[in-house]
Amino acid sequence: MDFTLTEEQLMIQQAARDFAQQELLPGVIERDEEQKFPADQVKMMGELGFLGMMVDPNYGGSGLDTLSYVLVMEELSKVDASASVIVSVNNSLVCWGLETYGTEEQKQKYLTRLATGEIIGAFCLSEPEAGSDATSQKTTAIDKGDHYLLNGTKNWITNGGTADVYLVMAQTDAAKKHKGINALIVEKGMEGFEIGPKENKLGIRGSDTHSLNFNDVKVPKENRIGEDGFGFKFAMKTLAGGRIGIAAQALGIAAGAYELARKYSKERKAFGTEIMNHQAIAFKLADMHTQIDAARMLVYKAAVDKDQNRNYDLSGAMAKLYASQVAMDTTVEAVQIHGGNGFVKDYHVERLMRDAKITQIYEGTSEIQKIVISRSILKD
Repeated sequence: MDFTLTEEQLMIQQAARDFAQQELLPGVIERDEEQKFPADQVKMMGELGFLGMMVDPNYGGSGLDTLSYVLVMEELSKVDASASVIVSVNNSLVCWGLETYGTEEQKQKYLTRLATGEIIGAFCLSEPEAGSDATSQKTTAIDKGDHYLLNGTKNWITNGGTADVYLVMAQTDAAKKHKGINALIVEKGMEGFEIGPKENKLGIRGSDTHSLNFNDVKVPKENRIGEDGFGFKFAMKTLAGGRIGIAAQALGIAAGAYELARKYSKERKAFGTEIMNHQAIAFKLADMHTQIDAARMLVYKAAVDKDQNRNYDLSGAMAKLYASQVAMDTTVEAVQIHGGNGFVKDYHVERLMRDAKITQIYEGTSEIQKIVISRSILKD
């Protein structure tokens, strides 16, 4: 498979790299410490077209391919995973779902503003008792004729406090189990919709994560995505693509940590020479480089599979499973190479290590990816 990047893709990659270094890097430590949402940077990413990369230009998007999106995710994640996850959710989980399955009215009303970054979105599937087991939805959307009456709680919602549009999965007919779930578009400000406190997290602290409470929220029938009972299938289809974005995030975190460790090894001296000349360090860097390159090939393949309309459930799951493990392994080794300095915030690698862990958990844990992979390779 040829992964030679086009001139346009190289330009997009460079634009993302420049933005990360010039706009994300300054203040990234403070945003992490203060759990500060990167509002100014998100606005700029919208202006650059990063929040609706794969959306048709007719709806305000950039009309680019998935591989271009992956390149941007990787470059942003090298510096600030909090910013990149905002990009990932808005692109993969919100814009893609609306463009693929929404009505023309829904696209005109919501997608055009989401793609340009005028507003941002959130994807609401997880609940206190329904994380990996997404079929066990307790949030209900009772059919009242011209509207649904929404009640329940969602948690771990990325962009939970800053989003304007929320795609909410809820159970309408419990007897039908997962076939009775619907996907509804909920707007901030709807009566009965409350945003819970911000979670105090280990990593991606600049990204705001909240629980959401719905108390007799009236959601118009025209805000349902797809046919009645399509919600669970909608969520799974959307998450399959979302895994490619998170795999690219994990790849970027690993690559960012590796670049910092490699640079440090050329500058830091021990026992009379730069530490890169010690085999213990050189071998660590060799392993890191090899694993990152392998992860990159898996991520790129999943992106190309999606672009060429091939089934990407398997390749996306493999990319996320492997890249997230590489992110953890690489960041831990990057801290080790930095020694005591690796434990200090000013050197960035401790933050990357904290950020890496979530890539093994959200949008399907590593254990869930193994279920997806094993079912795919054994079904024949």
